[in-house]
Amino acid sequence: MVAKAKEELEQEILVKEEEKQKYLADRAPPLNTGGLSLAQLQDLCRELHAKIDVVDEERYDIEAKVMLNTREIKDLNIKVLDLRGKFKRPNLRRVRVSADAILRSLLGSKHKVSMDLRANLKSVKKEDTEKKRPVEDSDWRKNVEAMSGMEGRKKMFDAAKGPAQ
Repeated sequence: MVAKAKEELEQEILVKEEEKQKYLADRAPPLNTGGLSLAQLQDLCRELHAKIDVVDEERYDIEAKVMLNTREIKDLNIKVLDLRGKFKRPNLRRVRVSADAILRSLLGSKHKVSMDLRANLKSVKKEDTEKKRPVEDSDWRKNVEAMSGMEGRKKMFDAAKGPAQ
């Protein structure tokens, strides 16, 4: 199977080479420079240079068209990807950065900022909170009837509102 594919490939190469030789024979016949005078040789050179210039202009135009088409193809591929909504996202590596390093990068190296969050917190003493609440040793069953109904709720509301003022 591989040998057969190899033979077909060689045949295709030979066919292309033959086509190339035919095209060159049609487009560029062999030059007969024997027996020509100096003036005739100069005229032949001018004609060949003119043909070379025409071919170069055509080649340049074709290259420009190819570049334009490739640019359009790239733009259209980008539009297709945008419409599909599929973007290739690069794999991001996780980087550990401290809060100080982030602030330094944001504020610059002139500002020296330390990110000590505990320094800005208020200190609360446990003794103060215990003194404000009086300890009630009373039994809760005594107040059930007094606190029932709307008046009981009003008393609870007033009691809660009173010490705060």
